[in-house]
Amino acid sequence: MLAHRIIPIGAVLLALGTAGLAQAQDRVHRFQDRSGAEVELRSGMATYPADGPAPAFSALDTNRDRSISPDEARAYPLLATDFLYADSNRDGRVSEREYARWTAQR
Repeated sequence: MLAHRIIPIGAVLLALGTAGLAQAQDRVHRFQDRSGAEVELRSGMATYPADGPAPAFSALDTNRDRSISPDEARAYPLLATDFLYADSNRDGRVSEREYARWTAQR
């Protein structure tokens, strides 16, 4: 009978410990560099504002060369973060076809 109570309690404790570990990953480290300047280093998962529909390809292709460069992708943080994946042929640019594929998968 006691074993039936210990297992659920153990599962709850394990779940609580895992949640605490996930929170512990967001850290702030403060130190001084060699010149004496204060440095703050934050680590953890990036957060983005709620995203709605992806912008139109033409809105990101500001120079109208029919592709999105890494600099142009910065206007859409989700694409900038996932640029290497979206650029499936690895030519350093995201074509309209690659962008359509990428937006369909998000």
